[in-house]
Amino acid sequence: MEQKYVAFISLFLDLFAFTLILPLFPKIFDFYASKKDDLTYNLLENSVDEYRKLIAHSTDRSLNSVLFGGLIGSLFSFLQFVSSTLIGAASDLYGRKPILLLAMTGTLISYLLWSISGFFIIFLLSRIIGGISKANVSIIIAIMTDLTKRENRSQAMALVGIAFSLGFIIGPSFGAIFSSKLSATASIYTYPSYLAIGLTTVNIIFVVLFYKESLPVENRSKSIKNILFQSIQFINPISLFNFKPIKSLNKESLNALKKIAYSNFLYLFIYSGLEFTLTFLVHHRFNYNSVQQGKMFLFIGILMTLIQGGYVRRIRPGKHLSASIRAIVILIPSFVLIALASNQIILYVGLTLYTYASAVVIPCFTTISSIYGNDDEKGTITGIFRSLGALARAFGPTFSSMIYWSFGASFAYIVGSIAFIIPLSILLSTKIKTE
Repeated sequence: MEQKYVAFISLFLDLFAFTLILPLFPKIFDFYASKKDDLTYNLLENSVDEYRKLIAHSTDRSLNSVLFGGLIGSLFSFLQFVSSTLIGAASDLYGRKPILLLAMTGTLISYLLWSISGFFIIFLLSRIIGGISKANVSIIIAIMTDLTKRENRSQAMALVGIAFSLGFIIGPSFGAIFSSKLSATASIYTYPSYLAIGLTTVNIIFVVLFYKESLPVENRSKSIKNILFQSIQFINPISLFNFKPIKSLNKESLNALKKIAYSNFLYLFIYSGLEFTLTFLVHHRFNYNSVQQGKMFLFIGILMTLIQGGYVRRIRPGKHLSASIRAIVILIPSFVLIALASNQIILYVGLTLYTYASAVVIPCFTTISSIYGNDDEKGTITGIFRSLGALARAFGPTFSSMIYWSFGASFAYIVGSIAFIIPLSILLSTKIKTE
């Protein structure tokens, strides 16, 4: 089997398992809120109630789940931020395959904990381990970079985008279906977590049997000296934004890469917060259950696949920057429509525009970043972008959920849509290397 398709299948299986939980978050928090003997959740909720009395306009206790969800989403991404660059750099040094298998094993452990998370503290532990282990996406992107030349790299990155789209089509749908078929005594997480365990186990076996190391020994980083110093650089945001671990770039290329990184960070900071709270918005405003959430993700995933398969992979070299600019321009009215949606038609018009931008922006940023650096630095550059993305996601959900919790969904989404002007203005001033 051609190796880029091995990487594609592995990424799809990973995302299939990862997205099972997406339509379940509101109901999962409802589940823990209903457990009067869950000391951890009740302690947190009582503390939040006291704080809300001091600062928030809303007295709706159901909004606590938005805040808790945002905090856990941020924690997951913060841990991913810490681990992603370190694991990306380790794959440059030791090879892609052993590090990929290590990350996947950690993910499997997190799903095993999820399957027995009758109490909130166990669920929280499962998300912590999952965040630490969730670096395999950056490794898969590095593998795609290993396997392709610059002139056809956008097609490989489109495969990554298609894997994300298919994961979002199938994963949330299966998560919703499995949660809706529970017996009267089963918890909402039980069957979806079993499926996640099975998919991850199959994925590990698949990688062991079919993936052949794509980074030859002669192309790997040669030195492990100053590894502690480099590790500090890899988790230091200032160092990451300045790409200090990368030594081969001239001043012009480095400045262009920094601008893309700033835009990527700001875009994901705003986007991730609004994206994370979307399931809570439709749960509270339209009373969506898990199955309806799954249908929403199915719509988003199918549309993303069509856009990425029919448009993104055909973007010509040198055109990825302008494509990302157009997509962000379209994203701004999408969140305004979602903010003001009073019926399903307006909601889905907004979701359509949102999906177009979701399908285009990050694959374009990834393709642009992949043209910079030597072969033994591409995994590190990819890891830096993934880490900065995770850092943005570490703050975005908390920031948006705090605004949502305090002032409501409409205010949060309108403020977010206006804020996209900032990364857009940076991109408009950027000149990139010829792809």
